[in-house]
Amino acid sequence: MTTANMTTAELPVLSVEDFSSDRYQAINLHNFEKLPQIQALPDEIIHDIHVVGRVLPFKSNRYVVDHLINWDDGVTDGMFRLTFPQREMLAPADFDRMASAIDSGKDARELKVIADEIRMTLNPHPAGQMEHNMPQLDGAALEGMQHKYRETALFFPSQGQTCHAYCTFCFRWPQFVGLEGKKFAMREGERLAGYVSQHHEVSDVLFTGGDPLIMKTAALRDYIEPLIAPDAGHQLRTVRIGSKAIAYWPHRFIYDDDAEDLLALFREVVDSGMQLALMAHFNHPAELRTEVALEAVRRIRATGAQIRTQTPLLKHINNDSQLLSEMWAEQAQAGCVPYYLFVARDTGAKRYFELPLVECQEIFRKAYSHVSGVARTVRGPSMSAGPGKVQVLGVVEHAGEKMIVLRFLQGRDPDWVGRPFFAAYDDQASWLDELRPAGGETEFFYEPRLRELLAEEGSPWGRAEELHLFEGAAAGG
Repeated sequence: MTTANMTTAELPVLSVEDFSSDRYQAINLHNFEKLPQIQALPDEIIHDIHVVGRVLPFKSNRYVVDHLINWDDGVTDGMFRLTFPQREMLAPADFDRMASAIDSGKDARELKVIADEIRMTLNPHPAGQMEHNMPQLDGAALEGMQHKYRETALFFPSQGQTCHAYCTFCFRWPQFVGLEGKKFAMREGERLAGYVSQHHEVSDVLFTGGDPLIMKTAALRDYIEPLIAPDAGHQLRTVRIGSKAIAYWPHRFIYDDDAEDLLALFREVVDSGMQLALMAHFNHPAELRTEVALEAVRRIRATGAQIRTQTPLLKHINNDSQLLSEMWAEQAQAGCVPYYLFVARDTGAKRYFELPLVECQEIFRKAYSHVSGVARTVRGPSMSAGPGKVQVLGVVEHAGEKMIVLRFLQGRDPDWVGRPFFAAYDDQASWLDELRPAGGETEFFYEPRLRELLAEEGSPWGRAEELHLFEGAAAGG
């Protein structure tokens, strides 16, 4: 049994210093064949990685390869599938087209043309991110921001548009492949500060990417310090940072040159009176079963920051209720807060990871029933769809009709949040747009208002009447 596949109780007593000599080394198409672990794999697996890696982003690193993948299981290991491209991630015709192009000796430019044509069929930027989530400041589009939900604005710092390793399911994969016009990024931190100063409905800013913690602390500080200044003139309460660093490069918080400065920045945010929430992506129990990862968690929490965890439910990776319950229990034991179980987004390699919604709900229910109350903070399974975050609550039968029960956890219109609604039972549907209303209705309750919102120019947030209502409610407690 490898360390990555032991439970927390079975972990050997290791000194975190055992990891101090690690140096970050990216693994990609140019060098992955040099790994001894890869050389032991069948030639066809190596060929598949080359083909799929030309279309979907591929990057791992030596920490992941040496400490998280269980090579005794080889190509069936969840962590291997999470970070190394698999043949089934492309449609057979697309795989064959790219394989033929590579085998025939086409040059890099020709291969990119083919790759981009395939990529455009994979629904880059689902749920209207480009069309409907991009806000404006003084009449100009903010191409490095999204503002879909009233209280939360997303910011994509330009220096954070990569990761320590890429997840094969990543729904932000267009950020990494050079697909023209499909990248969110913004360098001007003052425009972020200006936006939230004008939009007092925003209580949370989420730094996302890529991974914001790939950048140096000095760059991150330039974005965050204006937000925590006493005279900032906004209504922010929480700074969130979406990151996979604890899982893929925990050294970021311990051994990197500016690790102490990063932790000091976290303390500054907390000391300013704002909440700092690290939105940590953990997809498999192995990611929190190394001593260096646990030490990273301890150091982050010592700053006063909280760690909330989230993952999609992924076929071939974690679609097992026992695995999920173990993962949530171990996260809670380490002081993290299990937060979201998502449904795999309808983009990229979804064909490899997707599961029917009713199956997702049953896996979630069983896993949820096997953890104590401290881990039942997790919500799911949730689809981040165009109208909002929609949770699948279960299946019921009423008046002879079998129905799927859903509700909004977040919505483009806040009035939708918490309202249950019903879809006709469908044991194959894997996304919201594949469902139809129950009871003979022609559309779901939210659809007329959704059409109105999507027809409006710019962000729906910040209209005078909405600001007035929001500020009045806040003032009234």
